[in-house]
Amino acid sequence: MIKTVIIDDEKFCIEVLESLLNAHYPDIQLAGTFTNPAQAVSFIQAQPPDLVFLDINMPGLNGFEVLDRLMPFTFKVIFTTAYDNYAIKAMRYGAIDYG
Repeated sequence: MIKTVIIDDEKFCIEVLESLLNAHYPDIQLAGTFTNPAQAVSFIQAQPPDLVFLDINMPGLNGFEVLDRLMPFTFKVIFTTAYDNYAIKAMRYGAIDYG
């Protein structure tokens, strides 16, 4: 099982991604979903996942600030965002995918 967390300020985006993961990836174990990035940081520090789906533009903390608070991290990151101008920075953070 791949212990996974989704962080996105838009609940609808979380629901769509969760539905797709449940339908197509039975090895994904969804450990938590968060619309509040600060709450996600606390959860991840207590229960480190294997994989994080992470939005970039969020109020409070953006995706890069979330990762900065979790450094050094061992989980894989897939950025989920509508903004293509962050792709290079995302790769510098070790993103395994960006879309």
